[in-house]
Amino acid sequence: MIRVFRISTSTVLVLLTVLLFLASTPFAVAQAQKTRAGSGDDDGPLFLEYRTVRIGMTTEEVRKKLNNPNDKSDEQDFFVFSDNESAQVFYDKSHKVFAISVNFLNGARELPTAKGVFGSDITPKPDGSIYKMVRYPKAGCWVSFSRTAGDSPLTTVTLQKIE
Repeated sequence: MIRVFRISTSTVLVLLTVLLFLASTPFAVAQAQKTRAGSGDDDGPLFLEYRTVRIGMTTEEVRKKLNNPNDKSDEQDFFVFSDNESAQVFYDKSHKVFAISVNFLNGARELPTAKGVFGSDITPKPDGSIYKMVRYPKAGCWVSFSRTAGDSPLTTVTLQKIE
């Protein structure tokens, strides 16, 4: 026996509205995560410091934390931690850090990933290289991530104060 149910137009509209809402929820969540992962709308970046060195620290504080640089001046220090890891720390006229740029070769102890820097992966270019820069106006800085193509890529992460 076949039974036919009658449903009012208002009930159908309510059901359709609920279904549309439920269908769009995963999209809204994905968009929110995408925005958080790298639009720069957040209060600050995930990558805020390198080996406890942060923007705004003095030359003396940096040299105390990282030991004596391989090359130093009033404008920048160059540190070599291994054959696979080095860093440049740049100072303003008041001898405070305004930028940190770190280079890693394959085999580095703690090779950073785009996901670790921005919270999400970056789609590589056809040659395998990766580049992304995100500005964080509320935090007053920008962060970039770059990885060259090839069998022995160079990965560079830079954190710089926005003037």
